[in-house]
Amino acid sequence: MTDSLTPRPEHKFSFGLWTVGWQGRDPFGDATRPALDPVETVNRLAELGAYGVTFHDDDLIPFGATDAERDHHVKRFRQALDATGLKVPAATTNLFTHPVFKDGAFTANDRDVRRYALRKTIRNVDLAVELGAKVYVAWGGREGAESGGAKDVRVALERMKEAFDLLSEYVLSQGYDLRFAVEPKPNEPRGDILLPTVGHALAFIEELAHPELVGVNPETGHEQMAGLNFAHGVAQALWHGKLFHIDLNGQTGVKYDQDLRFGAGNVRDAFWLVDLLETAGYEGPKVFDFKPPRTEDIDGVWASAAGNMRNYLMLKERAAAFRADPEVQEALRAARLDDLARPTLAAGESLADLLADRSAFEDFDPEAAGARGMAFERLDQLAMEHLLGAR
Repeated sequence: MTDSLTPRPEHKFSFGLWTVGWQGRDPFGDATRPALDPVETVNRLAELGAYGVTFHDDDLIPFGATDAERDHHVKRFRQALDATGLKVPAATTNLFTHPVFKDGAFTANDRDVRRYALRKTIRNVDLAVELGAKVYVAWGGREGAESGGAKDVRVALERMKEAFDLLSEYVLSQGYDLRFAVEPKPNEPRGDILLPTVGHALAFIEELAHPELVGVNPETGHEQMAGLNFAHGVAQALWHGKLFHIDLNGQTGVKYDQDLRFGAGNVRDAFWLVDLLETAGYEGPKVFDFKPPRTEDIDGVWASAAGNMRNYLMLKERAAAFRADPEVQEALRAARLDDLARPTLAAGESLADLLADRSAFEDFDPEAAGARGMAFERLDQLAMEHLLGAR
């Protein structure tokens, strides 16, 4: 393994306790692996070169634990973090496993459930900040419905706004250096989940009392489940200044959420995503939200975890080589990417100047412009050759 493919903390690769800790249980089969101690997870991830570890409250502290039991679990976890140097860049709350959340949490029709969900979240926000987290992820996996009459979506969105406004108020009142990241997903486990895509989430955020505290946490498979281009969604989040966090995995199209290791599934999309993140200068954590297949034993779990990081670093190398290739740079100019970067109006030019410019309309030759080739195929082939190692 070359040094450039060796994961190091500065790469900011992170894993959730629920990822490597997934026991392989699915709707059709029981667990194929034993439970994994969070302390072992921290130690093994540190050995692999990871930067951080994230958690749901219930990943670290069993649901219903007493205060004394809670303190015990947190103490062991903190000691492991201190011993390894692993960080906690983000955390989240499990608002989907227990039957109390069968109709959602922040948008449950039952008011008492909504109040409980807020208290459960706030309690874990305190712990997240205590452990150094800067981002709090919010995935509304049960916020949705299967039938039209079961949920008034307009009212549910108002309840969702109320929850984020209250959480933001709490963070500000405590003086916490913490931001929230909405994680969109179109379906599963609910038939239709609220805020299903990056675009929906970005629109929702603008209606909040403190939109500056809320961004997005896009996940590879989630956007692809909706048939969307993940890199495009991430690009729009970057354009809005709202990419607070990102979950990486693999997916093979519009189907159930596969959570394959990053790079598996649609490798071309993974290539363009890494190219985007690296050229845009994204500096936040890169979290591998994957599930080691239930076919694997515990050794296979760690091999799969390592594969996520290695695949990202290989794609990073391939993307950098693509951008540095003189032939690619010439192809980018032939495809007029430099022209796209030029504002449509020149510096100091006004709308009146555009309307007075005969070359922009009256003397413009659309037939000649329409006949110009864009050279996109050459550019795309060069990308393919770099991706496949032919250049």
